[in-house]
Amino acid sequence: MAIITLTTDFGLKDPSTGAVKGAILSELEGVNIVDISHNVSPFHITEAAYIIKNAYSSFPKGTIHIIGVDSEITPENKHIAIQLDDHFFICANNGIMSLIAAEIKPQKLVEVNIHNAIETNFPVLDVFVKVACHIARGGTLEVIGKSIPEVKQITKLNPFINDNQDQIIGHVMYIDTYGNVVTNISRKIFENIGKGRSFTINARSTSFTTIHESYSHAIDFNSPKGNREEEGKKLAIFNASNYVEIAIYKSNPHTVGSASTLLGLQLMDTINIKFNS
Repeated sequence: MAIITLTTDFGLKDPSTGAVKGAILSELEGVNIVDISHNVSPFHITEAAYIIKNAYSSFPKGTIHIIGVDSEITPENKHIAIQLDDHFFICANNGIMSLIAAEIKPQKLVEVNIHNAIETNFPVLDVFVKVACHIARGGTLEVIGKSIPEVKQITKLNPFINDNQDQIIGHVMYIDTYGNVVTNISRKIFENIGKGRSFTINARSTSFTTIHESYSHAIDFNSPKGNREEEGKKLAIFNASNYVEIAIYKSNPHTVGSASTLLGLQLMDTINIKFNS
C-alpha cells in the first residue's frame, strides 16, 4: 500500500487540506495518507525544512512526501521531484530540501515539466498530487521531469563561524508547540568548533554555560522536591534532532510561559556561542 505524507502551511480551517486528500483518493485507490503537519508558518521554508527533515526517516522506504509550502510556480520557484534516501519528495525548489540534501546526496532529481498539460492556480492539488500518484503507481521521475544537478540552497540554514574558530553565530529556525526555541546550530558543528572548550551561549539577555542532554537532565532529582528548581528553569539542550535548543522546563506558552515568550526569542533571532581560549 502506497504511503503519501502531507506537510503544508494550509492549516485546518480552509478547504485546501481536504481537497488535496480527496484528489489523492480519487486518483489512487487504497493509498494511505498521513499528515505530518499543516501548521507550518505561512511561506516559512526553513520551518518546513526542519519539520520534514526530522519526520521523513520514521516512515518506510518508498514513502512519498508532498511539501506544500511556498509552492506557487514562478520563473524563480520551479517544482521538483526528488528520490533521496529511498524516499520521494515533491515540492518547490525554494530551498526546502537543502537541509536534507546537504547531508544525503539525492539519488534522482528532476524539475517537473508536466505543467503545460494542466491548468492550475493550486499546484499542490493539481500538480503535486499527479506526480505523487504517478510515483505511487511505480512511475519513474524521468517521465514527469528533466534531470537537474542540485537543489536550491538556503544559506541562512547554516550558522556563521568566525575566522578564529571560537565563535558560532546562529539563529532561531524553529519554535515548537511548547515554545522551545530550536537554533540552526547542530551538535556536530558545536563539537567540531568547540573541541571540548568551555563556552557561553547568549540569547538576547540570557546566557548559558552548559548544554544538557535532555530537559530532565537539567534538574537535580537528588534534591528534595521542594528545593528543586524545576518549572520555569531556563536551559539549553541538544534536542532529539541534535540541534542546540533553548527551553524552559515544563513550559506552556499559554500559561506559565516559554523560551519564546519569556526570553523574547522569535524566528530568525540571533544566537551567539563564544568559546573560551
